[in-house]
Amino acid sequence: MARPTPELIDALRRTARNLKNGAPYQWGHMGGCNCGNLAQELTKLSKDQIHRYAMQRYGDWNEQVDDYCPTSTLPVDLVISEMLSAGLMLEDIKHLEKLDDRAVLMRFPVEERFLKHNVRDDVVAYMNAWADLLEEQLLEKITLPVFNLELIDQEVVY
Repeated sequence: MARPTPELIDALRRTARNLKNGAPYQWGHMGGCNCGNLAQELTKLSKDQIHRYAMQRYGDWNEQVDDYCPTSTLPVDLVISEMLSAGLMLEDIKHLEKLDDRAVLMRFPVEERFLKHNVRDDVVAYMNAWADLLEEQLLEKITLPVFNLELIDQEVVY
């Protein structure tokens, strides 16, 4: 599962909002699909740039991830590297394209877990649920300092 970073959580929410508000969505387009839309938010590249980069190598996002090389200078590998630096893991990219990460799906009622990977509303719901999950994980890591109440009650003299 992805590292819960504020950048990734925010990008997931922005992507979901953009899709809900009518951003171009086309599951068969490498820059306009589930991963492509998130990649746009994380990289600030256009859907056409992402698609063009991906077409320099064969395959969909699953195959691009399988062939990913962190030392490559292929543009699609640079896009994937930027996505990973935001907190994603390679498997997360695959799960996003198919909307099939079990931890995310468990957040839905049983009757709503059968998301269709190429339906805009399902992608929006999945990204929002994933962002909520990551935010909860991030908040669990935050520890607030414990204050000594006896010191707080004492009068401070300057």
